[in-house]
Amino acid sequence: MVEADLLVFDMDGVLVDVADSYRETIVQTVRHFSGRDISREQIQEYKNQGGWNNDWALTQRILHDLGADVEYDTVVTHFDKVWAGDEGVPGLVKRERWIGEPGLFERLSTDRQLAIFTGRTRWELKITLNRFAHGITFYPIICADDVTLAKPDPEGLLKIREWNTERRMLYFGDVIDDLRSARAAEVPFVGVVETSRPERERTINQFRDEGAIAIIENINEIDQVLV
Repeated sequence: MVEADLLVFDMDGVLVDVADSYRETIVQTVRHFSGRDISREQIQEYKNQGGWNNDWALTQRILHDLGADVEYDTVVTHFDKVWAGDEGVPGLVKRERWIGEPGLFERLSTDRQLAIFTGRTRWELKITLNRFAHGITFYPIICADDVTLAKPDPEGLLKIREWNTERRMLYFGDVIDDLRSARAAEVPFVGVVETSRPERERTINQFRDEGAIAIIENINEIDQVLV
């Protein structure tokens, strides 16, 4: 267990279940441009390699590996239509599920500061927080728009530390880029790996091998790691 008074959360896979939103958007975008289907296990294999925190870039790479070279901006445009919705067609964002149990973050915030460091853009983040996180204060929030270098670079965590030099930080993430970002920033890291996660055992072993101080199934088990 660890003492921490600044809890920093990745968003996707930690605060929000995105299996049927972002991950499914990758599947549908790949199918649209290549006519091929990719499994959730294959997506997780890419994630476990590291360097694929950006789902737009990952989708483009998967398409390339399948023999379909598509311009990055073209991938982004279609991906966003699938995720956010377009012309009266609801987006897969509607399938997202908030993971925290009612009252969890309100209780944690009574004696700790809560922050977010995510690879989402701010407009993506606002859509989901406005839907689920009424009455919960996360500050600061660092998004893709706020950094020059994406995870696994530690820039986002270093910004949070710069603004909170006296607080003891702890970072919660679900992919190896989160861990490597935390390690580079010298911030203790807790891995979050749900039972239903594809490639679950491999992810757990990666986290252990690369220095996670603990691994939990979901964020509702957070009290297991906090003093």
